[in-house]
Amino acid sequence: MKDNQLLTYLEGFITLERKQRFLEILEERTKYITVAVEDVYQMHNMSAVIRSCDIFGIQEAHLIENRFGKRLDKSITMGSQQWVDTKRYNNTADCITALRQDGYSIVATTPHENGVLLPDFEFNGKTALFFGTERNGLSSEVMENADSFLTIPMVGFTESLNISVAAAIILHNLTNLLKKTDLNWRLTEDEKMERRLDWTKKSVRSIDDVLARYYGTK
Repeated sequence: MKDNQLLTYLEGFITLERKQRFLEILEERTKYITVAVEDVYQMHNMSAVIRSCDIFGIQEAHLIENRFGKRLDKSITMGSQQWVDTKRYNNTADCITALRQDGYSIVATTPHENGVLLPDFEFNGKTALFFGTERNGLSSEVMENADSFLTIPMVGFTESLNISVAAAIILHNLTNLLKKTDLNWRLTEDEKMERRLDWTKKSVRSIDDVLARYYGTK
């Protein structure tokens, strides 16, 4: 109830068009698919993956930053880091453990294993897609703990794709596939409310002052 009251108050500071846009986008958001990116060196690659998550409706991304630290570039994410929830990990094991505890199967994307080809993929529950660098791919830790492998069909001489390109191709295909199923892939009403409140806060100028005034009247 308190969140509803706060949201109603804050929505008075944004346009009706922006409020409606939030509602429309949230109807297409999902946590049924999530993305995990492991130790990507190039900052623009990590940032481009987050941008693809936003574009294709993936609400959460998991960033493993064991070797190179934080790798998001706001000039490339183009603001998408505001709308996608990012969870950060210091090592791969912690990320895998957290995802398994949340009911995800681990799917390693790789061109080098006898994995399921992208057009043949079928959902067997909540799916965490792991992406590594194009040079070294995913770590042995991910490969050994993966429940399955996913491969993009390629017919040229080149054996791998840039991680951001691979992520965009896979997310485009799998989100389209997911929405054709009868699976319960949408966010819950509580999750939608949480996102609406968060996004609205991020859209209000001088939000700290606005919140101080709101709570000062309670």
